[in-house]
Amino acid sequence: MLEKVAELIRTQLHLSETTMINEDTNFKEDLRADSFELMELIMAVEDEYGIKVEDEDLEKFETVGNVLDYIKEKGIDID
Repeated sequence: MLEKVAELIRTQLHLSETTMINEDTNFKEDLRADSFELMELIMAVEDEYGIKVEDEDLEKFETVGNVLDYIKEKGIDID
């Protein structure tokens, strides 16, 4: 599950294939993502997994693990 989401993150944030991403990776601190990039990433997650991220949930996405947990909470099995 992590690798699929990590690949999506690398693509959306224009990161190198060698960029290490784990559940503790922080979007702003570790990947230097700005607000616009985070919105694009959330839209890509919505498209990829067929879910809708509610506006009030956006602040939950600080780390990769937060994204994985959110997808799981929506009932999506991405193993």
